[in-house]
Amino acid sequence: MKPIVKWAVGAGLVLAVVAALGLARQRGTPVQVVAVTRTGIVQSVVATGRLNAAARLDIGAEVTATVQEVRVREGDRVQAGALLLRLSDAEARAALQQARAALLEAQGRATQQASVTAPVAAQAVLQAEAAFTAATREHQRARELVAQGFFSQQKLDDAQRALDTARSALESARVQARANQPSGIERALAASRVDQAAAAVAVAEARLARLAITSPLDALVLTRHVEPGSMAQPGRVLLTLAAQGGLRIDAGVDEKNLRLLTPGMAARAVADAYPGQPFDAQLTYIAPAVDPQRGTVEVRLAVPQAPAFLRPDMTVSVELVGGTKPDALVLPSGAVRDADREAPWVLALQDGRAVRVPVTLGLRGIGTVEILAGLKQGDAVIPQTEKALPGDRVRPGPALAPVKGMETPAFISR
Repeated sequence: MKPIVKWAVGAGLVLAVVAALGLARQRGTPVQVVAVTRTGIVQSVVATGRLNAAARLDIGAEVTATVQEVRVREGDRVQAGALLLRLSDAEARAALQQARAALLEAQGRATQQASVTAPVAAQAVLQAEAAFTAATREHQRARELVAQGFFSQQKLDDAQRALDTARSALESARVQARANQPSGIERALAASRVDQAAAAVAVAEARLARLAITSPLDALVLTRHVEPGSMAQPGRVLLTLAAQGGLRIDAGVDEKNLRLLTPGMAARAVADAYPGQPFDAQLTYIAPAVDPQRGTVEVRLAVPQAPAFLRPDMTVSVELVGGTKPDALVLPSGAVRDADREAPWVLALQDGRAVRVPVTLGLRGIGTVEILAGLKQGDAVIPQTEKALPGDRVRPGPALAPVKGMETPAFISR
């Protein structure tokens, strides 16, 4: 081929390429798009947590003693007041027996004071009064006879000493009688000794009771850390119990979802060990602070009707349902830009160009978001994965999969 012909062919090819590029620019860069669809949406928050008992108790001993008997093992269900384990109690039983004997003695002495000592004291007053009356008469006769000269002064002095002695004996008997009356000091002392002995019995019974450890409530035995013959000491955990009658879920929710949480929210949960058996739960607690290291908020959910297969410490997945709408304009979350800021927007395909369109968002589902304003059904939107900027000339390429309505994880569907 001659050089001129070759040059003409090459020039023609270049012109063709340039023309093709120009035509492509006019048509725009191909981009994938998603369409705004009308379907249902569920706003929910998904989290992972663990089942926990309403109350978990670590059972220990208040005293240092040898473990004599252990009545339960892991997995046993016990009722409130049931004996869990017994510590050696020979010394405590002997002390209780001694205290009871002292109480019987104190009660006997109180009975003796009321039935013997008090009546005897009353009779002693009567005897002293009679002796004083006789001494008074004898003194009077001695005085008269001495005055008449029949006796010497020594006789009167003896009568006076006898009268003084009788008067002193009468006063002493009266004091003893008053002390033994129901309101007297002897009766009060006897009652006090009975009270002291009764308190000593109560102390001995309490010490003995501490050696028989019982369950404070209906519970499930989770762990057993003791065997007969081992030494129990204060501060050492012997058994761990989980209260029966209620379970809760402890979970951590990403702090960005805090605004979606409200006490009383309904939820559905599923244990990892039983994925096909979901159960209901309800949000009861939201922590007042955020964990700064993990960026999560602690929440607790009550399980009002716990299935029988649930166990404490099971791993569970939970979805808290914040709202539903059966008929909404929906876009994939990846198509909305600045969704968590004050002015969210999308890059819409309008007349062959990428156009920035502000939107108002509503409910947010798993991977989807509701469009309240800014778009209409059927509008094409360029997702964030496409390399297009506002103002670029673009043309729709292969469409992405349409948004499915009311999608939730398998364990959430009712």
